[in-house]
Amino acid sequence: MPALNDLVARRELRPFESLTLTDQQFLTGDKDGKAVTLAGELRLPRSASDRLPAVILVHGSLGTGSREEFWAKYFNEMGIASFVIDSFSGRGLVDVNPDQEQLGRFNMVLDVYRAYDVLIDHPKIDATRIVPMGFSRGGQAVLAASFTRFQQTWHPGIEFAAYIPFYASCSIAIIGDTEVSTAPIRQFHGTADDYNPVAPCRSYFERLRAAGKDARLIEFPDAHHVFDNPLAPKTPTVLKAQTVRACKLKEEPLGIIINAETGEPFTYADPCVQTDPHIGYNEAAAAAAREAVKELLQTVFRLQRDP
Repeated sequence: MPALNDLVARRELRPFESLTLTDQQFLTGDKDGKAVTLAGELRLPRSASDRLPAVILVHGSLGTGSREEFWAKYFNEMGIASFVIDSFSGRGLVDVNPDQEQLGRFNMVLDVYRAYDVLIDHPKIDATRIVPMGFSRGGQAVLAASFTRFQQTWHPGIEFAAYIPFYASCSIAIIGDTEVSTAPIRQFHGTADDYNPVAPCRSYFERLRAAGKDARLIEFPDAHHVFDNPLAPKTPTVLKAQTVRACKLKEEPLGIIINAETGEPFTYADPCVQTDPHIGYNEAAAAAAREAVKELLQTVFRLQRDP
């Protein structure tokens, strides 16, 4: 018999429209992409009476799974609605780890914006208390969703209460990437991550702070990629996945991602792309991250703190 704490007051499957775009189309604001219908699972906690805060959960390159389910239940127990979006199924995708070119990196930024529209129209959701939280590829989308340039191009007037990327890649220097939202940005990352190494994020977050932004990188020693997923291997295990950890990428000129070492447009056939990153659960890091996320959401959502 399922535990009563696992039950929610209401579960809804909510479709929404998005576009499938190349990175160049997204970066240049070209909206002539392929229309696609995506969906997300909205879970409303049992303690709900008034309008609820909500977290949009954005999966990584493997699609939705146990990690997103875990966090959804964690938030529901806090009295927060969760909206787990699926950016893959509607596009006919399952796992892009072995071939990242199946979907442009920035498509999921638009998906986050479109998910926001679903929530602000919902009678049980407080439109002023919505936060996107993403993992790996989804974390990169959440981080990029904070860019003023992208908001002005794709969703003028959008604003989240905070942005929470987990182990997002910081390997691409985007034009205007220090012009971000004034809302808090908190990235959680393991120092042992060899899928999306933390080093480029350190320098990027230093640039954000130098620009006066409320941005922090929280690091956990000895934690690998996917350190927060309790069903990930307890011993770090090689994942067959393309990683740009050894690449130096930048947008130059506008709309074109180039390999900075060659000066040529980047592709996943470039020699810098590697395929042997590790993933693994780290209990101490996961517990610390959960507590830090809880404290952040209690602040930005104005929730009563635990006694």
